[in-house]
Amino acid sequence: MVKKAISAEGLLFIVCFFAFFGIIGNVMGGTNMLNTIINTSYALLTETVFYIMAVAIIAGAISELFMEFGVVSIANKLLSRAVRVVYGMPGASVVGIFTTYLSDNPAILTLTDNEGYQAYFKKYQIPALTNLGTAFGMGLILTAFVAGITGPEGQSFFLPLVIGKIGALIGSVVSVRLMLRHTAKVFGRTENAIDEVDTQFDVINYRTTRDGSGFNRLMEALLSGGHRGVKMGLSIAPGVLIICTVILILTNGAGDYGFTGGAFEGVGFIPAVGEMLGFIIRPLFGFTDTSAIAVPLTALGSAGASMGLVPVLISEGVIGRRDVAVIVGMIMCWSGFMSTHLAMMENLGYPKLAGKSILYHTIAGVSAGVSANLLFRLVEMLF
Repeated sequence: MVKKAISAEGLLFIVCFFAFFGIIGNVMGGTNMLNTIINTSYALLTETVFYIMAVAIIAGAISELFMEFGVVSIANKLLSRAVRVVYGMPGASVVGIFTTYLSDNPAILTLTDNEGYQAYFKKYQIPALTNLGTAFGMGLILTAFVAGITGPEGQSFFLPLVIGKIGALIGSVVSVRLMLRHTAKVFGRTENAIDEVDTQFDVINYRTTRDGSGFNRLMEALLSGGHRGVKMGLSIAPGVLIICTVILILTNGAGDYGFTGGAFEGVGFIPAVGEMLGFIIRPLFGFTDTSAIAVPLTALGSAGASMGLVPVLISEGVIGRRDVAVIVGMIMCWSGFMSTHLAMMENLGYPKLAGKSILYHTIAGVSAGVSANLLFRLVEMLF
């Protein structure tokens, strides 16, 4: 595409760019803003990106073992009908759910990088794997974290945790179904994900493996999957650093000593908007204090950061059991998707679909919160 060197688009971008950072710089101070951007990006690189890479290497190795020794094919055979009814996806999608639940959103990319795995899918179903995997990302970590929290009076949050996970499950169905409806219009429902699938055997009933002994296949699968994890970890870095830095600056507030240019400081814009929208937030999510919306909103950029807010708000009496159920549903469903979806869709080869993927997953997170709120109310009425 060719455009004029000087156009309204360029002038508008300059105005918006300097207005955006000018407003933030006016609040934080120009030098503090720049230092915060750099320090936050560096902290995300060392604490998040390298962590994701480590997770991706391990998850890649495990997922490759699952492919090599038939776990994926077994899951596809046993769960194909149930998953297809619920999500409209092949049974092999279950492995993606397990992988991301045990690790993080990008772990599903180590599966999709394998042509043997893609052979189970139609082309229109591949982009929806981003939405499916994200809805379960960091699920195990979140579960263990919330299960270990006790209230000021020693109350357990096990029931809210279970209800929240059910809400996240509902959100995942919403996200995947909306994405599939869109991608089916773009690609149709018949084209295979792999252009040249080996037609000498039925991929539903048979599978291919490496040559050699079981031990050799084990070692090759581990190393091959680990190498893909390194590649995926590097490819995800730009999205995490750029998008998550902006989200955190808009979400977090000043430090204990004001604006110092330290990492993870911000202007608190998103929570302020949440307070203004309290008349919508309260009936939808049942929050007794609208400041609780900061937790799931923080999960847009970082699930780990949002989890860290939960025990603090519980100890301060800001959130209760129902609030925790809603928060768990939204954190698990969203799990930092704003900082990973763009890079994940680009890695899959569908960057133009990232906007739709983000839109539908935003709707899914809201659905997860609303579902958890209604389910908790129902349980309270019944018991």
